[in-house]
Amino acid sequence: MDDIIEAGFQKLTEKIQEKEKEREKLSEEVRKNDAELLARMAALTAPIIGKIGLNMLYKGKQDSKGELYDTAFHPNKMIVLGKTEPVKFRPDDISKPVSDQFCVLSEDGAFYELMYTSDQFGVDSYLNPLTPAEAIQVYGYEVMFMLYRAMRDYLKGQED
Repeated sequence: MDDIIEAGFQKLTEKIQEKEKEREKLSEEVRKNDAELLARMAALTAPIIGKIGLNMLYKGKQDSKGELYDTAFHPNKMIVLGKTEPVKFRPDDISKPVSDQFCVLSEDGAFYELMYTSDQFGVDSYLNPLTPAEAIQVYGYEVMFMLYRAMRDYLKGQED
């Protein structure tokens, strides 16, 4: 009886190891194609970003209470897909520290890092272009999940 249990247990552990190897192989295959998948998702989403996206602040001045006035917005609407710890300085002007940094998808179908610099006088931003692979590398798979979720929420809203 112990031999039967032991043989069954051995077979079970072998199956687990086989499935683990198969999972690793499939995971690697998914990782190889993740940027291509994200690019396709972006292309399919781009036409509706004009409806579901946000007007993101380009620049504005701050009054003594911190309220913004004389604001200007980026011409294309965007959806926010992720946030990360900001880099120290903006690529367009190293004298400007980055206070907030987001991954966005614009209605032109392109990914960007939206970098905000703020001081006591105002806020301005810089759009740093990203490839889909760079978006995943910097922001992780959260960008894929958030893009999927934005589409799912849009569909649900359409159904309602």
